[in-house]
Amino acid sequence: MTIIHPSAQVHPEAELGKDVEVGPFAVVHKGAVIRDGTKIDAHAVIFGNVRIGKNNYIGVGSVIGGDPQDVSYKGQPTFLEIGDNNTIREFVTIHRASREGCTTKVGNNCYIMAYAHIAHDCKIGNGVIITNYAGISGFVEIGDRAVISGHVGIHQFVRIGSLAIISGGSFLGQDIPPFVIASGRPAKVVGLNIVGLKRAGIPEEERLNIKRAFDLFYRKEIPRKEALAELEKYDSPYVKAFVEFIKKSKRGVARFARQG
Repeated sequence: MTIIHPSAQVHPEAELGKDVEVGPFAVVHKGAVIRDGTKIDAHAVIFGNVRIGKNNYIGVGSVIGGDPQDVSYKGQPTFLEIGDNNTIREFVTIHRASREGCTTKVGNNCYIMAYAHIAHDCKIGNGVIITNYAGISGFVEIGDRAVISGHVGIHQFVRIGSLAIISGGSFLGQDIPPFVIASGRPAKVVGLNIVGLKRAGIPEEERLNIKRAFDLFYRKEIPRKEALAELEKYDSPYVKAFVEFIKKSKRGVARFARQG
């Protein structure tokens, strides 16, 4: 049963699925689509051209699908898609894309904490955790099960690989490869996300392959091109993912924070 609080404003041309809840003083604009089981809490605003999947929670005061903060945006139709089973806490802002016909995307099973911001044209994977006050600029891509800690700032067009962790208070101006931990202003790679790899169920043999790849690329005193050429010989899907991520980088990947 869909429940709409008497003080909420839901446009008659918004589409609400089964068992959707819309809380006090929340606003759902024309054209918004909200699938089954999603809860919109008090004072949240859902703009048009937004599709929200099943069983999500949208917290108090969140603004979902607002216009992009891009001076080139002139009102052209753009979109936001949010998958299933996400928790979006209080006062989160997520903006639509800035280019006509394009879409900002958030995957499934993400946990986005209070006051976080996801800008226009971002692509957020599945199982991503974004902590309080994180600021994610336009066109950023974040891989599956990455963790963005509190007060992190991410420059536009930066890419963050799967299962990477960004330490609190860091600023990112370059790409962060999969499976690593990065920290600092500017952020540098400080090690491997060993605990995250185990929790993700990656077999021990593959974790060793990832460690070898990390050591060869970041710890050995050889040119990066030579390191990548050597890594391409590995018969490991995880090493291949590590290499492909680096090869596709346009901003360059973060350097290693060598001790001393």
